[in-house]
Amino acid sequence: MKKLTHLTRVSLLLSFFFALDKGLAFIKSMLFNKIVGLEGMGIFGVSNNIPDYLSALISGGALGMAFIPVLSEYLDREGRQSAWNLFSRIINLAFLVTAALSVVIILLADPLVRYISAPGFQPDKQTLTISLMRLDLVAILIFSISGLIMAGLQANKHFFLPAMAPVLYNLGQIFGVTVLAPSEGLHLGPFQLPALGLGLYGMVYGVILGAALHLLIQVPGLLRYQFRWTPVIGLRNTGVQRVLVLLGPRVLTMACIQAYFLSRDSLASHFGEAGVGALNLGWTIQQVPETIIGTAIAIALLPSLSEYINRGQPEAFRQTVNRALRVMLALCLPIAALLAFGVRPLAMSFFHYDTAQLDLLTACTWAFLLGLLGDTWLEVAVRSFYAHQNARTPLVAALIQAVSFFFLAWLLSSSVGLYGIPLAAALTFSAQAFVLLYLLNRRYPGLLQVGPTLARAVLAAGVAALLGFLLMKFLPLPVLPLTLVALMAGGLAALPVIWPEVRLLFRL
Repeated sequence: MKKLTHLTRVSLLLSFFFALDKGLAFIKSMLFNKIVGLEGMGIFGVSNNIPDYLSALISGGALGMAFIPVLSEYLDREGRQSAWNLFSRIINLAFLVTAALSVVIILLADPLVRYISAPGFQPDKQTLTISLMRLDLVAILIFSISGLIMAGLQANKHFFLPAMAPVLYNLGQIFGVTVLAPSEGLHLGPFQLPALGLGLYGMVYGVILGAALHLLIQVPGLLRYQFRWTPVIGLRNTGVQRVLVLLGPRVLTMACIQAYFLSRDSLASHFGEAGVGALNLGWTIQQVPETIIGTAIAIALLPSLSEYINRGQPEAFRQTVNRALRVMLALCLPIAALLAFGVRPLAMSFFHYDTAQLDLLTACTWAFLLGLLGDTWLEVAVRSFYAHQNARTPLVAALIQAVSFFFLAWLLSSSVGLYGIPLAAALTFSAQAFVLLYLLNRRYPGLLQVGPTLARAVLAAGVAALLGFLLMKFLPLPVLPLTLVALMAGGLAALPVIWPEVRLLFRL
């Protein structure tokens, strides 16, 4: 029971910092829109795609996921000194590979942007995107170290500093937006901020600063756990080979996931820079609850799920995953319903878009919200397989999802427009999650028993949406406070309906 209480504490800690992180990200988006608009967001988002691809493959994405189960086993069976030796070998390898691939991307940036990332952009916008992409690789080199430090601390069940790291990353970006990017000083209340007039380049310099802060905040954690760096790699080392065996399928899995982002923005580029910006902002809005609920719980679960498998405790594994799924189900449906009616007035208040841009953003966000539950469940499903050190099944599922998404998104965007792309994403990611959980349920019968929770979640979503709609229609308040009151009231009205799952959250 003590371990389960620990999971709850960690989940809530991560949720708090993820909420803070997403709040800062939202502030960053508002400031960014104020300075460069929706088109600038589209250009900046595309310039990050391929560097983010590299980061996801090498650092916290692929390697981190493959690394944590093996490192947890080393800590459990061989001790911290042996685990840190393995950690040094992996982090050295990751940095060298990232550096080599960064050089390749710098050399090939021109054709990558013009023919893959943004074929629909105007030539001058493509040239700017190429330059920004090359500069962004500096941050990716830093992340090749920082992402693995995050995985190493999480394997030691230390989550506080890794949870703070994304917050500092966003603060670095906000500095880039408010000081480095604008040509005129911004007025924030009584304060006048200086301005360097670097435009989108200032934003990239902010990303680099944020990456450095992301790394530095975690260094005290390494010192606490007596990390000693060793300048070795040793590809013949048993631990390194075990990580690489898991890494191979995970790299391909992340390649499929990043192929989704590349193909998504490539298809959206044919709707113009504003279309890409609306798509990315809609995704960002959906990712706020997805990260706070799905990512926070799933990250907290992975080291413990790995322990349950290593120690032969299948019932503890089944119960923990089932509780997580029920909590996510109960929270996601009401939140999706509330955001669906709240996104347009909030966007109108914060971003001051014209009607056409509001229509684009609202449609994209609605489509992404259809996949909110599937995205959160996918976080747990994938990590459950990695707890078994099984990377092949998630790989096959991700490959099918990537191929299905491309063809479905192409078909839907050709027939219904831009919002067909996020609709295809919602459908294919949800299908991937359900298939993986079905396979787990065959091995652990009862893992997917969520019937009563589903009924309460649907009822809670209906209650929340109805109350929110009525308040929005009849309460005589300005748009922004009215929307916030409606969202809060709807959430509070849903809470008693899903109270059993809320209590369950505290017993993870």
